[in-house]
Amino acid sequence: MLIRVEIPIDAPGIDALLRRSFNGNGEADLVKALREDGLLTLGVVATDDEGQVVGYVAFSPVAVEGEELQWVGLAPLAVDEAYRGQGLAKKLVYEGLDSLNEFGYAAVVTLGEPAMYERFGFVPAAQYGLRCAWPDTEAYFLIHPLADDALNGVSGLVEYHDHFNREF
Repeated sequence: MLIRVEIPIDAPGIDALLRRSFNGNGEADLVKALREDGLLTLGVVATDDEGQVVGYVAFSPVAVEGEELQWVGLAPLAVDEAYRGQGLAKKLVYEGLDSLNEFGYAAVVTLGEPAMYERFGFVPAAQYGLRCAWPDTEAYFLIHPLADDALNGVSGLVEYHDHFNREF
């Protein structure tokens, strides 16, 4: 198993993994659109011994109340069904968080299952006065500060790129 930053040759494997993992085209089309528009801050893949993509996590820019603060959103995260339950999602997320920290990013937000993401160090964003645009998501909107001062004086609406609002 190899975990590394995605390269262009990985795109078809990432696409296939996302279509399998999410039983549809939405996440795969989202990542494709983000990639085509240069909006993938970071993509991390896990490949098996044959070089096939079996895990993936993407990070893309987000703004807070219209201001760019070196924050990114984590989405999507996928692990091939045959590799689930082996800690691969954790390894992908940690590799991404470590790289983003090294690059000077301040915080990562995600919309996901709290029981899973809290294990990775995410906490409810609402406790910092942060929210996302989608209704009834407060319990699922989480943040992981990377910089000590990332949350100082910051609150309000965290805005994902318009691609996240499109119907794919």
